[in-house]
Amino acid sequence: MRIAFLFPGQGAQHPGMGADVAAAEATAKATFEAADAALGSALSTICFEGPDETLALTENTQPAILTVSVALWRALAERGVTAEATAGHSLGEYSAHVAAGTLKFEDAVRAVRSRGQCMQQAVPVGAGAMAAIIGLDGEQIDAICAAAAQGEVVSAANLNAPGQVVIAGSAAAVDRAIEGCKEAGAKRALPLNVSAPFHCALMQPAADQLADVLTADQFSDPSMPVYTNVDAAPVNDAAAARDALLRQVASPVRWTELIEKMLDDGFDTFIEIGPGNVLSGLMRRIRKGTRCHSVSSMETLTKTVDALKEEA
Repeated sequence: MRIAFLFPGQGAQHPGMGADVAAAEATAKATFEAADAALGSALSTICFEGPDETLALTENTQPAILTVSVALWRALAERGVTAEATAGHSLGEYSAHVAAGTLKFEDAVRAVRSRGQCMQQAVPVGAGAMAAIIGLDGEQIDAICAAAAQGEVVSAANLNAPGQVVIAGSAAAVDRAIEGCKEAGAKRALPLNVSAPFHCALMQPAADQLADVLTADQFSDPSMPVYTNVDAAPVNDAAAARDALLRQVASPVRWTELIEKMLDDGFDTFIEIGPGNVLSGLMRRIRKGTRCHSVSSMETLTKTVDALKEEA
């Protein structure tokens, strides 16, 4: 087996996440305590208890998902499960860099809180929008977005799986693109309930601000390849890792290409680590039959460890 770790991004959060692993594993509990200390606030309480509306605030969501993901990864590592490469969807790329040793956890948790704040502040609430488009390919969507822009911004933001793309941009332009996608035969074209238009050109001010947060001396060379969202290719040094995280903010997440590249490079077993199992579902759409395990709780962690022993 050639194992790769995958880490989820924003949208996977739910109250109660991480509570069972923190209760069962000293290393996981210490991870939540470290996050609370780094942020100077009780992030762990928000993860374990919510409420939903507090957890849903981008500045809370991003460090919360990172912390749960790292706590689960550390619990998995203590059971001897390692990988040869890693990747993360959007925010999850920070979790991947923690796993690769590129970023210290405390630096990462502070950085993603700032990232959430920068992204939220980049566009006034209501001025931007995102929508999920099902049943059209990337080239069709690019053409529709180009026609719908009319001097505004709208473009593919998340290329998640074949026939599954999220667009983002100015609210009116996204509305026009939704109608264009429906006319082109999309199975579904639905607005998403999000607080900002992520991964499009409107996020460039956030990327510029984040450059001051992600200082070069925070980064080390990764201990294993980290496949990046922005290039769908691995990085192996500190400077390239930082550059990819900055460019990622205002650029599309090329998840389909990223996974296909990992598969082409010989990885055949993927372990999704963090709340939810969205990435496992996307994997089935990208390449049917690929081994993919999801670790989101103590129960699924134990099942995954047992399954890996059988597969080996």
